[in-house]
Amino acid sequence: MELIRCTAADAGEVEAFLREVDLTVTGLDAPSLRLWVERDETGRIVGSTGYELSGDGRHALIRSVAVAGSARTRGRGTVLARFALDRAAEEGATTGWLFSRRSGGFWQSLGFVGADLSELARVLADTYQVRTFVATGQIAREVAWVRELGGA
Repeated sequence: MELIRCTAADAGEVEAFLREVDLTVTGLDAPSLRLWVERDETGRIVGSTGYELSGDGRHALIRSVAVAGSARTRGRGTVLARFALDRAAEEGATTGWLFSRRSGGFWQSLGFVGADLSELARVLADTYQVRTFVATGQIAREVAWVRELGGA
């Protein structure tokens, strides 16, 4: 399947998909968010992936990597995650970060290791998701992960 860059016209459908898979929906319209979706033959969203870059472009916050329940266990999550990691690296990011409380094993299989939340918040302070998590206190409930970019 082909990944398609999201536009404003996709916002409602992308938000509904991310709610369905229980992922964060804040900041989907943030100019710093790069987001792609994968659609099935009927046009329904069955996967998503994306990231936000830090102001200096060296750090990428991986976001919205999700696969619809009906399409799981076929390796799509790995393909979607690697797509975001590769695009971020192509834009100049050298380090990938993310929040995940439930999928640590998946991210570890892609080379991520546990990270310090305060370090993530420092280097990605200007990203929409981090600003929101800090402002609402949600960051204290999160688990951070990190890896160098350039090879999965």
